[in-house]
Formats: sequence, C-alpha cells, structure tokens
Amino acid sequence: MKKHDVVAVGAAIVDIIARVDDSTVASVDLPKGAMSLVDAAQSARIYDNLSNTIERSGGSAANTIAALGALGRDAAFIGKRRDDAFGDVFASDIRATGAHFESEPSTSGEETARCVIMVTPDAERTMATYLGISGDLMPDDVDAETVGGSAILYLEGYLWDKPHAKDAFRRAMALAHESGRRVALTLSDPFCVDRHRDSFREIVKSETDILFANEAELLSLYETDDFDAAVEMVSTEVAISAITRSEKGAVIISADERIVVPAEPVATLVDTTGAGDLFAAGFLNGISAHQPLQVCGKMGCAAASVVIQLLGARCPDALRAKFAIKGWS
Repeated sequence: MKKHDVVAVGAAIVDIIARVDDSTVASVDLPKGAMSLVDAAQSARIYDNLSNTIERSGGSAANTIAALGALGRDAAFIGKRRDDAFGDVFASDIRATGAHFESEPSTSGEETARCVIMVTPDAERTMATYLGISGDLMPDDVDAETVGGSAILYLEGYLWDKPHAKDAFRRAMALAHESGRRVALTLSDPFCVDRHRDSFREIVKSETDILFANEAELLSLYETDDFDAAVEMVSTEVAISAITRSEKGAVIISADERIVVPAEPVATLVDTTGAGDLFAAGFLNGISAHQPLQVCGKMGCAAASVVIQLLGARCPDALRAKFAIKGWS
C-alpha cells in the first residue's frame, strides 16, 4: 500500500538567505547568479559578513517536499545531517512543513550542510554551498519501507557526487522500481550536468521515469545548442520530461506529445531561488492527483510564479492561495 505520495532523497541543507548589493557578491569572489561549492571555512567567512539573514531548512529536494506538503500531499524526506545547531534547524523546520523526516543525526563527520544565498536587487541569487555531511549519504540511510511505499521517488542531481551517495541513489531507485513505483530526477544545475554528464545520461535513460530540467541543463546533457534536437533525444529516453524555459514557460514531453505551457504573469520579480524546486512540486502535485500532463505543467508554472515574487524558497500560504484561485485546492 502507498505510504506517501512522494519521498525525496536529497541534501539536508540549511538555507541562509540575505539581501545584498553587487559589491558584496564581488567581495566573496563568486560568479554572480550561479551556485558554487565552498568549504566550511569559506562558508563561515561569507556568513559572518552578512546581516539580517533568514535561516530555514533548504536544499532543492527539501524545497520541493515542503511545497508538496503545503499543497496537501503526503510527503517525506531522506537526508543526512549532523547533531549540531544547523542540523537541529533543518529537522525542526522540515517537520514543521508537515513532511515526514525520520533520518537520525550523525554524531561524527562534517557539519550539517548549508547554502548561503545572496539575493541582489535584480533578483539574481548567488549561492555558496557547503555540502558538509549531506554528501556522505550511505545506502543504509535509505529506508526501504519508506521508498518502497511511496508512489514517486524524487532525486536531486546536486547530491550525485560522492561514491557512497551514488550508491544510495542507486539503492533508492532499485527499491522504487522493485515496488512498481516511479522515479523522478531533477538535473538541478548546469554545473552538476557538466560534472556528471556521462553518469547522468546513463541514469536518465535507464532509471528515470520523470525528468525535470531547465533549458540550459537539457542542452548540456545532450551537448547541443539545438533545443528541438535535445527535446527529440530526451523523448526517446524518458517517459515524461518537464523542461522549464524561464519567461517562455515550460515544455512537457512524452513519447507522443509535446505540450507548451506559458509562464504565469509575474507582477514583481523578487528572487529566483527555488523556482525549479517549486515547479517540480506543482508538477508532481498534478501527477499525484492523476491530472493530464498539460494541467501538471500549469500547476508547475503557477507554483514557480509564486515563489519568484517572494524572498526565499518557502511560500506555503501564497502557494495555497494561488492554487485556490486556480480551482486546484
């Protein structure tokens, strides 16, 4: 029997969000508008120079799970944290969203992961991510009952790095498919695709039932500048693909159809953090409700439009209000 609508395996990260000016981004010597990996010391230096921060559970897959919880779905999260202050922040915050989180804290190893998100006035977000212990996810950390009893397993590409984490992903995918469940994967970032293209191609083709990517990630995956060519290639490898294209909306691809979904109007662009995460949540909400793919795409675009008008990746009240207006409550 189904235990959860969606279970995600991902990085247990605490998001530290701050509004900054361009000079602050320049001072930390990170590429603006991108995600960069940093070590614990660099993360601490950046954090110490910020003020008026917002700290909450984060990470790409965790953001998706939190949004699904806000939409009334039964969602669960599996991720690794330490027994430290940031680990406590993550656990209490993710549980407050209504998500099930039973992963016990580790008493050794690196610190809990954190992502410093610097949001400039143009709504671009520059992320300094310290993966910490989150990347040390082990196969034994993946609970077989939770994965096997969830209708959809959702995996984030950000965590596909260390050998043990890859083994944990493969165990989760195997458990899901052995139980007749579907596996969804988000490519997460062009940075991830560039680092892991060959292995991503393999799991996309052999293990993935639902693929999430933005246009840049899809083009990188297939090493082409031709969007239509990339769409054709992914249509032969994955049952359902949902490709976001910023202001152009999204394209939903299956073996026999291509659906173009327009972007939702946005009054004021505030912060693009979590746009892809919330799109995935809206889309998976539609899948869980057995909606047609076009409606799933509309739900994804609507959810993304809500989060980019607010600071940070959590917007439960605004998200529910948006869906109520659309008649999807």
